[in-house]
Amino acid sequence: MVLMTASIATIDTPLGRPVLAETLPRVLTRTGATIMMAAALTALAAQVAIPVPGSPVPITGQTFAVLLTAAALGPARGAAAQVLYLVLGAVGLPVLAGAAHGPAAMFGASGGYLIAFPVAAAVVGYGARRGADRSPALTLLLFGVASVVIYLIGTVWLCLDTGMSASAGFAAGVRPFLPGDAAKALLAAGLLPAAWRVAARGITERFQD
Repeated sequence: MVLMTASIATIDTPLGRPVLAETLPRVLTRTGATIMMAAALTALAAQVAIPVPGSPVPITGQTFAVLLTAAALGPARGAAAQVLYLVLGAVGLPVLAGAAHGPAAMFGASGGYLIAFPVAAAVVGYGARRGADRSPALTLLLFGVASVVIYLIGTVWLCLDTGMSASAGFAAGVRPFLPGDAAKALLAAGLLPAAWRVAARGITERFQD
Protein backbone atom coordinates (compact mmCIF):
# COMPACT_ATOMS: atom_id res chain seq x y z
CA MET A 1 0.00 0.00 0.00
CA VAL A 2 2.81 2.42 0.84
CA LEU A 3 4.58 1.58 -2.44
CA MET A 4 1.36 2.08 -4.41
CA THR A 5 0.76 5.42 -2.68
CA ALA A 6 4.28 6.58 -3.47
CA SER A 7 3.88 5.49 -7.10
CA ILE A 8 0.67 7.50 -7.50
CA ALA A 9 2.35 10.48 -5.86
CA THR A 10 5.05 10.50 -8.53
CA ILE A 11 2.74 10.23 -11.56
CA ASP A 12 0.45 13.16 -10.75
CA THR A 13 2.12 15.20 -13.47
CA PRO A 14 0.96 18.82 -13.50
CA LEU A 15 -1.11 19.14 -16.72
CA GLY A 16 -2.34 22.58 -15.71
CA ARG A 17 -1.58 24.96 -12.89
CA PRO A 18 0.26 23.84 -9.74
CA VAL A 19 -1.87 22.85 -6.76
CA LEU A 20 -1.15 23.93 -3.19
CA ALA A 21 0.72 20.75 -2.27
CA GLU A 22 3.24 21.49 -4.99
CA THR A 23 4.33 24.64 -3.17
CA LEU A 24 5.60 22.36 -0.35
CA PRO A 25 8.99 20.59 -0.33
CA ARG A 26 9.03 17.97 -3.09
CA VAL A 27 9.88 15.19 -0.64
CA LEU A 28 6.32 15.40 0.72
CA THR A 29 4.64 14.99 -2.66
CA ARG A 30 7.12 12.51 -4.14
CA THR A 31 7.00 10.07 -1.22
CA GLY A 32 3.23 9.99 -0.86
CA ALA A 33 3.34 11.75 2.50
CA THR A 34 0.66 14.24 1.44
CA ILE A 35 -1.63 11.38 0.37
CA MET A 36 -1.26 9.66 3.74
CA MET A 37 -1.81 12.94 5.60
CA ALA A 38 -5.00 13.59 3.61
CA ALA A 39 -6.31 10.11 4.42
CA ALA A 40 -5.49 10.68 8.11
CA LEU A 41 -7.26 14.05 8.10
CA THR A 42 -10.35 12.44 6.57
CA ALA A 43 -10.27 9.76 9.29
CA LEU A 44 -10.07 12.42 12.00
CA ALA A 45 -12.87 14.48 10.45
CA ALA A 46 -15.05 11.34 10.30
CA GLN A 47 -15.06 11.16 14.08
CA VAL A 48 -17.04 14.41 14.18
CA ALA A 49 -20.35 12.60 13.63
CA ILE A 50 -23.83 13.86 14.48
CA PRO A 51 -26.74 11.40 14.08
CA VAL A 52 -29.62 12.55 11.89
CA PRO A 53 -33.07 11.45 13.10
CA GLY A 54 -34.72 9.21 10.51
CA SER A 55 -31.55 8.78 8.48
CA PRO A 56 -28.82 6.12 8.62
CA VAL A 57 -26.35 8.75 7.36
CA PRO A 58 -24.75 10.99 10.04
CA ILE A 59 -23.52 14.52 9.55
CA THR A 60 -19.72 14.38 9.66
CA GLY A 61 -16.67 16.45 8.84
CA GLN A 62 -15.61 13.92 6.20
CA THR A 63 -16.80 15.71 3.10
CA PHE A 64 -15.01 18.92 4.08
CA ALA A 65 -11.76 17.00 4.56
CA VAL A 66 -12.26 15.09 1.30
CA LEU A 67 -12.84 18.17 -0.83
CA LEU A 68 -10.35 20.48 0.90
CA THR A 69 -7.49 17.98 0.67
CA ALA A 70 -8.38 17.20 -2.95
CA ALA A 71 -8.10 20.88 -3.82
CA ALA A 72 -4.67 20.93 -2.20
CA LEU A 73 -3.43 17.69 -3.77
CA GLY A 74 -4.86 17.62 -7.28
CA PRO A 75 -6.95 14.90 -8.95
CA ALA A 76 -4.67 11.85 -8.80
CA ARG A 77 -3.32 12.40 -5.29
CA GLY A 78 -6.69 13.57 -3.99
CA ALA A 79 -8.47 10.47 -5.27
CA ALA A 80 -5.63 8.24 -4.08
CA ALA A 81 -5.94 9.65 -0.56
CA GLN A 82 -9.60 8.67 -0.46
CA VAL A 83 -8.96 5.23 -1.90
CA LEU A 84 -6.36 4.74 0.84
CA TYR A 85 -8.88 5.95 3.44
CA LEU A 86 -11.50 3.47 2.21
CA VAL A 87 -9.02 0.60 2.14
CA LEU A 88 -8.00 1.34 5.73
CA GLY A 89 -11.65 1.28 6.77
CA ALA A 90 -12.38 -1.91 4.85
CA VAL A 91 -9.50 -3.85 6.40
CA GLY A 92 -10.63 -3.01 9.92
CA LEU A 93 -9.07 0.23 11.09
CA PRO A 94 -11.63 2.41 12.97
CA VAL A 95 -11.40 5.33 10.56
CA LEU A 96 -15.01 5.58 9.38
CA ALA A 97 -17.67 7.74 11.02
CA GLY A 98 -18.04 6.97 14.70
CA ALA A 99 -14.91 4.75 14.61
CA ALA A 100 -16.81 2.21 12.47
CA HIS A 101 -14.81 -0.19 10.33
CA GLY A 102 -15.01 -3.32 8.24
CA PRO A 103 -17.01 -4.34 5.14
CA ALA A 104 -20.39 -4.07 6.90
CA ALA A 105 -19.78 -0.39 7.65
CA MET A 106 -18.24 0.22 4.24
CA PHE A 107 -21.09 -1.28 2.25
CA GLY A 108 -24.07 -0.46 4.46
CA ALA A 109 -26.74 2.14 3.81
CA SER A 110 -24.24 5.01 3.82
CA GLY A 111 -21.68 3.15 1.70
CA GLY A 112 -22.50 5.09 -1.45
CA TYR A 113 -21.35 8.34 0.12
CA LEU A 114 -18.02 6.71 0.99
CA ILE A 115 -17.59 5.21 -2.48
CA ALA A 116 -18.26 8.66 -3.95
CA PHE A 117 -15.32 10.23 -2.09
CA PRO A 118 -12.59 9.35 -4.63
CA VAL A 119 -14.82 10.52 -7.49
CA ALA A 120 -15.61 13.82 -5.80
CA ALA A 121 -11.94 14.25 -4.90
CA ALA A 122 -10.97 13.78 -8.54
CA VAL A 123 -13.54 16.41 -9.57
CA VAL A 124 -12.25 18.97 -7.08
CA GLY A 125 -8.63 18.14 -7.85
CA TYR A 126 -9.29 18.60 -11.56
CA GLY A 127 -10.81 22.01 -10.93
CA ALA A 128 -7.94 23.00 -8.65
CA ARG A 129 -5.44 21.94 -11.32
CA ARG A 130 -7.10 24.56 -13.51
CA GLY A 131 -6.99 27.28 -10.89
CA ALA A 132 -10.61 27.17 -9.66
CA ASP A 133 -9.45 27.10 -6.02
CA ARG A 134 -7.86 30.53 -6.38
CA SER A 135 -11.20 32.29 -6.74
CA PRO A 136 -13.91 32.31 -4.03
CA ALA A 137 -16.72 32.11 -6.59
CA LEU A 138 -15.14 29.25 -8.53
CA THR A 139 -14.32 27.42 -5.30
CA LEU A 140 -17.99 27.61 -4.32
CA LEU A 141 -19.01 26.27 -7.72
CA LEU A 142 -16.41 23.51 -7.57
CA PHE A 143 -17.48 22.35 -4.12
CA GLY A 144 -21.11 22.49 -5.22
CA VAL A 145 -20.49 20.22 -8.20
CA ALA A 146 -18.50 17.76 -6.07
CA SER A 147 -21.23 17.74 -3.42
CA VAL A 148 -23.80 16.89 -6.09
CA VAL A 149 -21.62 13.93 -7.11
CA ILE A 150 -21.55 12.68 -3.50
CA TYR A 151 -25.28 13.22 -3.05
CA LEU A 152 -26.13 11.47 -6.30
CA ILE A 153 -24.04 8.35 -5.75
CA GLY A 154 -24.81 8.22 -2.03
CA THR A 155 -28.57 8.67 -2.35
CA VAL A 156 -28.96 6.15 -5.18
CA TRP A 157 -27.04 3.62 -3.05
CA LEU A 158 -29.15 4.51 0.00
CA CYS A 159 -32.40 3.94 -1.89
CA LEU A 160 -31.21 0.64 -3.34
CA ASP A 161 -29.95 -0.59 0.03
CA THR A 162 -32.99 0.39 2.08
CA GLY A 163 -35.78 0.28 -0.49
CA MET A 164 -36.56 3.97 0.05
CA SER A 165 -38.32 5.92 -2.66
CA ALA A 166 -36.44 8.73 -4.39
CA SER A 167 -38.29 11.35 -2.36
CA ALA A 168 -37.59 9.51 0.91
CA GLY A 169 -33.94 9.10 -0.11
CA PHE A 170 -33.69 12.85 -0.76
CA ALA A 171 -35.29 13.61 2.61
CA ALA A 172 -32.93 11.25 4.46
CA GLY A 173 -29.77 11.54 2.42
CA VAL A 174 -29.63 15.06 1.00
CA ARG A 175 -31.89 17.63 2.69
CA PRO A 176 -30.40 17.43 6.23
CA PHE A 177 -26.90 17.98 4.86
CA LEU A 178 -27.51 20.98 2.61
CA PRO A 179 -26.97 23.75 5.22
CA GLY A 180 -23.79 22.16 6.55
CA ASP A 181 -22.35 21.57 3.09
CA ALA A 182 -23.16 25.15 2.11
CA ALA A 183 -21.27 26.36 5.19
CA LYS A 184 -18.32 24.09 4.33
CA ALA A 185 -18.22 25.45 0.78
CA LEU A 186 -18.25 29.03 2.06
CA LEU A 187 -15.43 28.22 4.48
CA ALA A 188 -13.39 26.64 1.70
CA ALA A 189 -14.08 29.65 -0.54
CA GLY A 190 -12.34 31.75 2.09
CA LEU A 191 -9.56 29.34 3.03
CA LEU A 192 -8.27 28.21 -0.35
CA PRO A 193 -7.78 31.60 -2.04
CA ALA A 194 -6.24 32.88 1.21
CA ALA A 195 -3.86 29.92 1.27
CA TRP A 196 -2.81 30.75 -2.29
CA ARG A 197 -2.08 34.34 -1.31
CA VAL A 198 0.13 33.12 1.54
CA ALA A 199 1.86 30.62 -0.76
CA ALA A 200 2.45 33.32 -3.38
CA ARG A 201 4.07 35.58 -0.80
CA GLY A 202 6.31 32.75 0.34
CA ILE A 203 7.40 31.97 -3.22
CA THR A 204 8.10 35.66 -3.89
CA GLU A 205 10.18 35.96 -0.71
CA ARG A 206 12.24 32.87 -1.64
CA PHE A 207 13.06 34.37 -5.03
CA GLN A 208 13.97 37.73 -3.44
CA ASP A 209 16.32 35.96 -1.03
